[in-house]
Amino acid sequence: MSAKRDKFVELAVKRVTRAIKDMRLVGNLSNRSAYEYSEDDVKKIVRALQKEVDTVKARFSENGSGSDADFSL
Repeated sequence: MSAKRDKFVELAVKRVTRAIKDMRLVGNLSNRSAYEYSEDDVKKIVRALQKEVDTVKARFSENGSGSDADFSL
């Protein structure tokens, strides 16, 4: 593989793994026995996360591909 490809794979695996972990931590906020939140709060969180996902998709859209349940390179 080329040096650029190697660097892409290295960074993508680290960053996507970290993003998935952080999204799971956001999901942990749904525990009603530990936290109090409104439906409006939920909508704001989901809207912000979806907006960022849409932005990432748009940046990669030139080389678009289908999505898999698991991330790997």
